[in-house]
Amino acid sequence: MTAADVIVAAVLAVILGAAVTYIVRAKKRGVKCIGCPAGGSCHGGGNSCRACACQSQKEEGQTGGGEDGAA
Repeated sequence: MTAADVIVAAVLAVILGAAVTYIVRAKKRGVKCIGCPAGGSCHGGGNSCRACACQSQKEEGQTGGGEDGAA
């Protein structure tokens, strides 16, 4: 294993650790839909992110492609 391999492995370990820490802290704060802008205020039933406001906006037709349909 070269020094470059060790550095790459360390960077990946730090990124993975940061992601896990973020998820654990968010769950402790009570966020139901981690990554959803309205994740802390979801009041839907169950553990589904479909109850979030951001998800229902997507289902109503906001695809992010613009009004003219160009993506």
